[in-house]
Amino acid sequence: MKRLVPRQDFAASLVVFLVALPLCVGVAVASGVPAELGLVTGIVGGLVAGSMPGSSLQVSGPAAGLTVLVYEAVQAYGLPVLGVIVLAAGLLQLLMGSLRLGRWFRAISVAVVEGMLAGIGLVLIAGQLYAMADTSAPASGIDKLAGLPGLLIGSATSPKALTALAIGVGTIVVLLGWKRLPKAAQVVPAPLAAVGLATLAAAGFGLPVARVEVQGLIESVQPPGTDAFGQLASIGVVGTVLAFTLIASAESLFSAAAVDRMHDGPRTTYDKELIAQGAGNTVCGLLGALPMTAVIVRSAANVQAGARTKASRVLHGVWLLLFAALLPAALGVIPVAALAAVLVHAGGKLIPVRQIAGLWRDHRGEALVLVVTAVSIVAVSMFEGVLIGLALAVAKTAWEASHVRLDVIDKGAGPIQVYLTGNATFLRLPKILDSLESLPQDRPVVLDLSGLHHLDHAFGTALRNWADRHSGAGTEPVKVTPGQAAPGAETGPRGALRRDRAEQGPRAQVAHLIA
Repeated sequence: MKRLVPRQDFAASLVVFLVALPLCVGVAVASGVPAELGLVTGIVGGLVAGSMPGSSLQVSGPAAGLTVLVYEAVQAYGLPVLGVIVLAAGLLQLLMGSLRLGRWFRAISVAVVEGMLAGIGLVLIAGQLYAMADTSAPASGIDKLAGLPGLLIGSATSPKALTALAIGVGTIVVLLGWKRLPKAAQVVPAPLAAVGLATLAAAGFGLPVARVEVQGLIESVQPPGTDAFGQLASIGVVGTVLAFTLIASAESLFSAAAVDRMHDGPRTTYDKELIAQGAGNTVCGLLGALPMTAVIVRSAANVQAGARTKASRVLHGVWLLLFAALLPAALGVIPVAALAAVLVHAGGKLIPVRQIAGLWRDHRGEALVLVVTAVSIVAVSMFEGVLIGLALAVAKTAWEASHVRLDVIDKGAGPIQVYLTGNATFLRLPKILDSLESLPQDRPVVLDLSGLHHLDHAFGTALRNWADRHSGAGTEPVKVTPGQAAPGAETGPRGALRRDRAEQGPRAQVAHLIA
């Protein structure tokens, strides 16, 4: 008789459950919502998104990457409105997936996405360092970073804060050192082991540290009321919905691409995966839970545990549901400092230190986009920081695409030959005009535009004005001609083809402007 669930998937589901449990709870606590809501989102990620087509091995649930944004939304609008925001984001994802827009998220600049994650990581680390000391964190990212020296000084004189910090630091040490233990010990996932050991230490020594507050699963689930939906008329709420949609979709689809590189099974269908994420977030919104994204840590654990089908991620949702229903009181013994330490560790992984160094060596423009995006998120907010990063990425691309080369051949007698090649846009006008205006005023000029692939209106108008000025001093009018190929230009059939195309487009346009 054929097994309903392959043995590999059953074993992998247990591994993913053990990885997801502390992360679900930690993300919820850091987001300022009841711990049980993190489990609810993990359950929905397994049972709803996990059962749908898209990415067969990717696992969804509450993500550290949205913690900062969720916390800000809860503080600004309240927990009931969070459900409305998540619901609206889920419906938008469903719409985008139905319109086959999922593939377009692959066109988002990688530097912007990595900068977004780096900014989230910095704010997450800064905020959770306060939680590690059982202290409330300031509201803004800048204030969190600026207050860290004071936090350290204040903690040094507070026995309670020192105890909580010791629990947090010990948790991080376990997380960092767990992978160096024998393989037999690593059967237990590092986050679970670290939180478990911290919990045992706090309970065994009776340490006076803050612990997770437990409300009960049924009491925590509060679907948004009709009053909360009225907040959708607020520009701030609409902006938060768009931010949730953009960030959750981008993180999920980039995670899918990373997971595809880890296995040889079926590839991700991006539009279907976006629909699966939208369906999950729609259900999470109706339940008043946290937003859901695909999570690379759980997905990687799923692949590495030998999963073969989506049964493993569905089962991990079943185990989370059984835990939330049968053992909710177990959450009440977990130190908040230990969960904060897990998120500090997760935040550190969001900062792509190696990628920044590599980008700076090879693509400094991309490194600048990454850093500016991260700094903007810390200094302003998540949504505005991402918009700044996207605008800078577009501007950088436009600048790089506007390469135009000017070659001047002056044989001392006869007309001066001027060749323009590339893409002539207003971004390069100042330098080109400086070169043209430096030509001898009393000499005729032949302007060859056959090497131009693109010419915008501003550039064409500037050339016309320059030609009028140059010809106004009694010199022969500037002539526009296909001429010979400029030095260094392509020759042969391909070069001739490009020159023919150019003659029919930009060159003819400027000839008309100058005539």
